[in-house]
Amino acid sequence: MDFALTEEQSAIFDMARDFGQEHIAPHARTWEAAGTIPKELWPQVGALGFGGLYVSEEGGGAGLSRLDATLVFEALSMACPSVAAFLSIHNMCAKMLDSFGSDELKARYMERVLSMETVLSYCLTEPGSGSDAAALKTRAARSNEGYVLNGTKAFISGGGYSDAYIVMVRTGEDGPKGVSTVIVEDGAQGLSFGGLEDKMGWRSQPTRQVQFDDCMVPSENLVGEEGKGFTYAMMGLDGGRLNIAACSVGAAQTALDLTLKYMGERKAFGKPIDQFQGLQFRLADMEIELQAARVFLRQAAWKLDQGAPDATKYCAMAKKFVTEAGSRIVNQCLQLHGGYGYLADYGIEKLVRDLRVHEILEGTNEIMRVIVSRQMLADR
Repeated sequence: MDFALTEEQSAIFDMARDFGQEHIAPHARTWEAAGTIPKELWPQVGALGFGGLYVSEEGGGAGLSRLDATLVFEALSMACPSVAAFLSIHNMCAKMLDSFGSDELKARYMERVLSMETVLSYCLTEPGSGSDAAALKTRAARSNEGYVLNGTKAFISGGGYSDAYIVMVRTGEDGPKGVSTVIVEDGAQGLSFGGLEDKMGWRSQPTRQVQFDDCMVPSENLVGEEGKGFTYAMMGLDGGRLNIAACSVGAAQTALDLTLKYMGERKAFGKPIDQFQGLQFRLADMEIELQAARVFLRQAAWKLDQGAPDATKYCAMAKKFVTEAGSRIVNQCLQLHGGYGYLADYGIEKLVRDLRVHEILEGTNEIMRVIVSRQMLADR
């Protein structure tokens, strides 16, 4: 059992970290205030191969493992977890197209998706179906030209911003077997967007409802087979959960690094506050929890790469454990900064806000417990 990263994996991490520190970190607060990420950033990200991290090499992608991908998201989230998480969404969509799209569909889209000239959003959640995703109601009725979509998707990162949307729609019966996946291009007739959501964190990601009112989608924009869309959507979630967990690790590492620096400079009662044993214990507790989270995350990613039968269980466990650990760590870092931690200039309060949603999306942490306990009972 070898816990060390390979030379290639270390190079991947370093490349992502260096790019994030140069091109993302200096602008993270400005982008948050503006409520958007400049579109010019994405082709630079695509030039590194990050627009198709686990798209097959045959399909023009980087062909990285899921473990490799977590290194990219951990490194980028050290600059800004909101930007890193948005890239994760695009990659989840790109992998769906690569795995299930027809040759014709891939020929039309994949080159621009991989270069990130086309940015993708993932549309599954609806106002009335979050954890119960199979209850989605957005309907795609057959027409002579293809499909006519009616319905609303909620909490869509990139709504009104992205260039195309991977949309889970109902083409058949109730339940998961009646769900299909289509790609809807920005500007499609009948496609519109709600107002910009005013969120606690991830504020640089434009988030809106995506609305379909007799939205026309050609039949060749069906991804894979009718009735398989829910399966496709769920297959992307194991990796998505790992990516979000990786974003928590990277942000927590940044918060801890900033806190160590601050505690060496801040003096109270005549000495730096890092000389008080009670505070040293809190630093140690955070380091222990962060290292445990990182190892657990990489074990789950390794299981997913190996196709282990318990990979889904481990991805759920890692997502739950790591995202909650990340939130605890950044919150403790804010506390150790005292009043300064509450100020935006010190870079901690943004991380507290950004990481809170990691416990909710890609399946709530309550649903992660359901997945784990079901598997435990099934294996009994």
